[in-house]
Amino acid sequence: MTRYTTFSLGSQFVNRLGYGAMQLAGPGVFGPPKDRHAAISVLREALALGVNHIDTSDFYGPHVTNQIIREALHPYADDLVIVTKIGARRDDKGGWLPAFSAEELKQAVHDNLRNLGLDALDVVNMRVMIGDGHAPCEGSIEASVSVLAELQQQGLIKHIGVSNVTPTQVAEARKIANIVCVQNEYNIAHRRDDELIDTLARDGIAYVPYFPLGGFSPLQSSALNEVASSLNATPMQVALAWLLHRSPNILLIPGTSSVTHLQENMAAGQLTLPEDALATLDGIAARA
Repeated sequence: MTRYTTFSLGSQFVNRLGYGAMQLAGPGVFGPPKDRHAAISVLREALALGVNHIDTSDFYGPHVTNQIIREALHPYADDLVIVTKIGARRDDKGGWLPAFSAEELKQAVHDNLRNLGLDALDVVNMRVMIGDGHAPCEGSIEASVSVLAELQQQGLIKHIGVSNVTPTQVAEARKIANIVCVQNEYNIAHRRDDELIDTLARDGIAYVPYFPLGGFSPLQSSALNEVASSLNATPMQVALAWLLHRSPNILLIPGTSSVTHLQENMAAGQLTLPEDALATLDGIAARA
C-alpha cells in the first residue's frame, strides 16, 4: 500500500498510514453521524486499502465511534491494531473535560472494552488534560500511568501510550511502564516535537501525530500549494507524504468521513518528494 513500509506498535508491525476515527461521530465529535452507513463504508474501505491501525476513543460521540467500529469490523482481523485513549469525558453539551481519577480511568477502559467488543485493548493512550487540556503542560502523570500499568497487569490492556505530553512527562511515564507510542499534535507547520520524535525513533517508539493536516482548520500555505501543484497532488497529500518522510517511527492517522477523501489520503503513501520540494516544505514551520 505504501513504499514507506511498516513500524512497530506494541507487539505488532502496522502500516504507517493508518486511520483516525474521530470524524465518524457527529459534528464536533458529538452524537451520531448524519449517515451511519457511510461511516461503516469508510471503515471497511480503509481496511481494503491496507489500513491495520485504527485510532479511536470512547469519548468520541461519546461511545458512538467505537460502536460503529464494532458494527463495521467485528470480528476483527488478526493484524488489526485498535488504539484508544482515555483521560477525558464529554459533558451534555459536547464539552471536553478531564477524567483522570483512578475510578474514571478504570471505567473508561471497561467502556472501551464493551463498546469495541474486546477482552483486552491493544493500546491505550493516556490523554493528559493538565492546564486547558489543548496543549501539553508540565505536571506529573505518575498516578494516571500507574493506573494503566495496573490494568495492564490485570490483562485488560496489552500496551500503553501517552498523548498530549511533554518530553519530561514521556520520560516519567517510561519509568513506570513500557511506552509503545506517543501521540501529540505535529504537522508540517507545527514542529515543536522535532527533538522528541528523534529520541523516540532511536528507542524504537512510535510517534503518532494528531491533526497531521492541521486539525479542524486545514493547513494553509502558499509554499505547500506550490509544491502540491508541481507534483500533481493535493496539499493534504503532500503534507502527509512529508510526515512519512520526516521519520520512520511516524505513524499517520488522518481521519475522514468520506470514502473519496480516504482514498486520496491513502494515495499519499505513493508520493515521492524531490529534494527541492523537501527543502521548501521544511521551511514552512519557520514561516508559520
